[in-house]
Amino acid sequence: MLAVENLNIAFRRYAGLLARNRLVCLRGISLFVNAGEVLAIVGASGAGKSLLAQALLGILPSNAEVGGSILFNGSPLSPERQATLRGREIALVPQSVACLDPLAPVGRQVRLAARRAGIASSRCKETADRALSRFGLGLSVGKAFPHQLSGGMARRVLLAMATVADPALIIADEPTTGLDPDNAATVLRHLRMLADDRKGVLLISHDIRAALPLADRVAVVRDGAIVETVAADRFRDGGTKLATDYARALWRALPENDFCEAASFHVEGG
Repeated sequence: MLAVENLNIAFRRYAGLLARNRLVCLRGISLFVNAGEVLAIVGASGAGKSLLAQALLGILPSNAEVGGSILFNGSPLSPERQATLRGREIALVPQSVACLDPLAPVGRQVRLAARRAGIASSRCKETADRALSRFGLGLSVGKAFPHQLSGGMARRVLLAMATVADPALIIADEPTTGLDPDNAATVLRHLRMLADDRKGVLLISHDIRAALPLADRVAVVRDGAIVETVAADRFRDGGTKLATDYARALWRALPENDFCEAASFHVEGG
């Protein structure tokens, strides 16, 4: 479904009045996502995970320089094709619930997402109601404003908006930020259900503990590069099944693992 090969991203920026330099943020990123699976992209904050999502969606700033190739269903994802597929075949679950309009009922916002995705106006309400229901949100929720929802409900509204047009690929950027464990588990369970329905799911998260139960594979990112991609079930046995010190350090830094031993290893993402 999605194949990324040697993706490089740099930004041009001014240094003083006239001089310009390049800031390289992603280097040599290669990955693939198949229909029916969850690929988790994990790493510390600042490692470049969200930047990868922006590149896939074609929403990078104008000063970005992009190299490498991105294929979706076997064809290159040119900027024109990204604009056509965005919100339709490729959808984003954004990181912040602040993306919701505080002045509009959430049902209206889901209907607007449906209309933007090309669904006929006559079908928008039915489609939006069905999308909300899919994530356990009834008609009363559709009439509510964002500030009247719990954090978990707001996250599920974002899921409904992202999937209202039945996209093939869902990119979820830190979808559990600010949620308690129960609500986080609910959101992640819905993402797993989407993958089980033959969607491809790219889960971006700094929380490896939350990502592992639903992921099929895990790509570990450090300083803008993937250092290791493995099956999720290799994160066990004290990290002995992992190839890199960094991946082992992330795993052992969890409280239930060798937290004290791993604390001395530098795992900041840059």
